[in-house]
Amino acid sequence: MAKILLFSEGKNLFSKSGVGKALEHQKKALGLNGVDYTLDPNDDYDIAHINTIGLASWKVLRSAKKKKKPVVYHTHTTSEDFRGSIKFSNQLSCVIKLWAKKLYNSADYLISPTNYTKNLISSKYVSDKEIRVISNGVDIKRFSKNEELGEKFRKEFGFGDNDIIIMSAGLPFQRKGVLDLVEIAKENPEYKFIWFGASSIKNILPKKVKNIIENPPANVIFPGFVDEEILLGAYSSANLFFFPTYEENEGIVVLEALSMRLPALLRDIPVYSDWLKNRKTCFKGSNNTEFTEQIEYIVNNNTSVVTEEAYELAEERELSKIGVKYKEYYDYILAKKEN
Repeated sequence: MAKILLFSEGKNLFSKSGVGKALEHQKKALGLNGVDYTLDPNDDYDIAHINTIGLASWKVLRSAKKKKKPVVYHTHTTSEDFRGSIKFSNQLSCVIKLWAKKLYNSADYLISPTNYTKNLISSKYVSDKEIRVISNGVDIKRFSKNEELGEKFRKEFGFGDNDIIIMSAGLPFQRKGVLDLVEIAKENPEYKFIWFGASSIKNILPKKVKNIIENPPANVIFPGFVDEEILLGAYSSANLFFFPTYEENEGIVVLEALSMRLPALLRDIPVYSDWLKNRKTCFKGSNNTEFTEQIEYIVNNNTSVVTEEAYELAEERELSKIGVKYKEYYDYILAKKEN
């Protein structure tokens, strides 16, 4: 049986990002399917599955190549979704693109979480490289509505039973729409907004984003990175999940919201066009006016038909099923190597 090296670097930073969550999902998905794995590049392994694009990842790739081990690169990082993140990210995005192209082209195989990312990578990053689409997945057993945690969340954060709570989650980047959420909050003081994400990184964020996190409107809370139990309480108690990101490769937090049967309001961007349909499995808007209209609709209408359809999408991306897809790809890669 094959042994897989799952490699990610910068765990202190990445553990609080989508890439960190993706690694946790990979570990669980492989474990559920009896696939042996290691996180240590010094261990023996059959395939290297790399998630990050730092220098340590490059060293692991080169080492695997010397050992004649197949390398699978997970295309979590693009210059498109690096822009609008930390200070000088727009200026550095061209460097990120060149470096990502070097790494992705040096790998033997690629994994993208969505068709959108696959098409982006194949058209702008690599030439003649096999890319398989495998969702990052979601733990639907863990991300299931919990009334007790929901009540605890409202109490601990000072929300009343009748407060309308609009939640979001992710690193508080401009690219993820944090400024838009705050503008909508200012115009709708009757709603409560909460954005979960690593506010500990605020010193590397642009000044206008840092200022908003430090001085938010009265109806906005930035609690930073929280224990998963608190996040589960928020998903269980909120009235809707708002994710106004401008660019994404999938968005694990969106899958979590779908799994929790929480109405998801998303920006109408290409990554969601082929699998998330407006007022069928989610709600979409293209600007703050449309977002506000959708929020009013969600708050004032029964959305259970939409959330049930959305839950079925989450079920299709349940981690044990994702693990099957990884295993199939690994088996395929090893079979090709033997031939």
